[in-house]
Amino acid sequence: MNLIEIYIQEVTRRLPEKNREDIALELQSTIEDMLPDDYREDDVKKVLEKLGSPVILARGYRDRPMYLIGPRYFDVYVTLLKMILPIAAVISLISVIAEYFMDYNGQETVINVALDIMGYGIWQMISVGIQTFFWLTLVFAVIERTDKENDNQPLTASRKKWTPDDLKNIAYIPKKKAISKLEVFGNLMWTAIWATIYFYADHLVGIYRGGGNRFEFISPAVNQEVLLQYWPIVLIVICLEIVLAIYKLIKSQWTRGMAIFNAVFQLISSIVFIEILINPEIITQYFITYMTDLLEITANQLKSWIIGGAIFFFMVSAAFNVMDGFRKSRIR
Repeated sequence: MNLIEIYIQEVTRRLPEKNREDIALELQSTIEDMLPDDYREDDVKKVLEKLGSPVILARGYRDRPMYLIGPRYFDVYVTLLKMILPIAAVISLISVIAEYFMDYNGQETVINVALDIMGYGIWQMISVGIQTFFWLTLVFAVIERTDKENDNQPLTASRKKWTPDDLKNIAYIPKKKAISKLEVFGNLMWTAIWATIYFYADHLVGIYRGGGNRFEFISPAVNQEVLLQYWPIVLIVICLEIVLAIYKLIKSQWTRGMAIFNAVFQLISSIVFIEILINPEIITQYFITYMTDLLEITANQLKSWIIGGAIFFFMVSAAFNVMDGFRKSRIR
């Protein structure tokens, strides 16, 4: 076999069998037209070099792509994957925590609870991440193969062709003003942690006593019935915190509007937190008696230290978050 026959064979063997004969004849004719009348092997090599690799040429003859997700959709696919995976992971962790504590019998220690949640939670996050990756990839693979436009130009996030006008919508984001996806993930994770502690405080926060190789939960520190009296407004705070995290994910930078939203959120959460803490029945009587005997102080001193200290640190943290938000929003 000469070089032309081998080349045509390499191209056609990568094509569906029903199209091979017609494409072979077409390719044979094309090569002959490109060659001079009295050609030599060097002329054949030059023509084949112009035609390029048989693999690439065969790709042009196929009616479907030879890749899972091509350049047209790849950037949109990766962008969505980066946005959806952290959210799916956090939601799965929240569901694990909620499911675990719904069946909690109060017999396990906080260390065992934390280890169980950590182990199962990590496995669940990996499982949800794999499923999210699979289904999103499958959707884009189907879109890739149903798209009739023979165009490999990458699309923007709006699924439209890029134009120079798109540059007007891209703003320079200074490093200190930018909001990373890791920060958003941390915000959502913190929301899941404190919300779980709030709704199951009587199982997690209290007096522990060492016994052998484990800690024994003796008594809760807070009155769960008092905490649950405030659940509607606490739920509003949780929703606002999630909305703020999603807002950060979408904007990817601090803006004046976001700083104002953050300030309002910090104000509302501070009012709710202080309102709960100043309830005189928030701390259980057993915890007060136990700690006053242990520390040899009065009940009023204990309440002042715990409640006053908690309010002080919460207010300092809220004030810092508000000032930091406005500071970052003014960066140019």
